Amino acid sequence: MGSPISSTLEEIYLQYLEEKCIKHCLEHEDILYYGRIVDDLLLIYDRRKISADKIHNFVNHTDVNLEFKISEEINNTLPYRDLSISRSNNNIELDIYRKPTYTDIMIHYTSNHPYNHKVAAFIFYINRMISMPITRQATNQE
Repeated sequence: MGSPISSTLEEIYLQYLEEKCIKHCLEHEDILYYGRIVDDLLLIYDRRKISADKIHNFVNHTDVNLEFKISEEINNTLPYRDLSISRSNNNIELDIYRKPTYTDIMIHYTSNHPYNHKVAAFIFYINRMISMPITRQATNQE
């Protein structure tokens, strides 16, 4: 942690882990979808074929130095990064997720920060709203 090379080593190791573990589960259709952004993994699996505990134990036993934590759905909803993923009637809906600690505070326009720092958050929010397939209600709220 903190070393300039740590993110590169993390990426190399997670790609190795994907090849060693996740690829096997995908080939046997235990896992229907696998996605990763840096070190946040998203797995969609068929509960009739495999359980979350089995996947969790399998991945956690691949290396004694790693411990993966699992987040399961609550009321058919799962937060993943800045998205809220909801299941209903065989549909998946995406919404914007804000952590309970979210403050909605940005750099004030009259501050002495460079202009591109001041508008970076707005550009991010606008791009997220345009590029994510979120509900109309979420778009209006955003």
